[in-house]
Amino acid sequence: MSLLPQTLETPRLQLRRPVMADAGTVFRSYAQDPEVCRFMIWRPHASESVTREFIASCITAWKTGIRLPYVITEQHSDVAIGMLEARIQDATVDIGYVLAPSHWGRGLMPEAIQSLASAALQVPGLFRIQATCDTENIPSQRALEKSGFDREGRLERHTIHPNISLEPRACFMYAKCRAEENAL
Repeated sequence: MSLLPQTLETPRLQLRRPVMADAGTVFRSYAQDPEVCRFMIWRPHASESVTREFIASCITAWKTGIRLPYVITEQHSDVAIGMLEARIQDATVDIGYVLAPSHWGRGLMPEAIQSLASAALQVPGLFRIQATCDTENIPSQRALEKSGFDREGRLERHTIHPNISLEPRACFMYAKCRAEENAL
């Protein structure tokens, strides 16, 4: 049983559990695109079968609660335009996200992140939602900042982005926290 809802809605988006039928769209719209994958921790998918295996792992992840990957669709459409994943670690939710380039620059990812952050920070026992992004990934930094996250610091040699380097690269840590109950 997940601490987070199975679906989230915003004025323009719906976030839902993935289904196998998403694989073809995810592959064609972004999973095989080197530009989209540049700052990801995974390489572009070489075939739709790789994406099918990934979607199958996402479906299993929901069943086990290890991670909660949401497919992002526009309202009144069931076509995947991206994903937003929540990984619950004690009192913290760590997120990762990706969006098809045909939807870049429209403020959709901040809207999705805000929705997930709001839901997560209402769950008793969850106090922090966080994300890291490469120091050169300006669009990701802006998405987090527009979502109300604060940049907390720079983590040197933190994450391997295999499409750029096989050595760990510097990342920024961003977070949004639940207000302290006893704050003055």
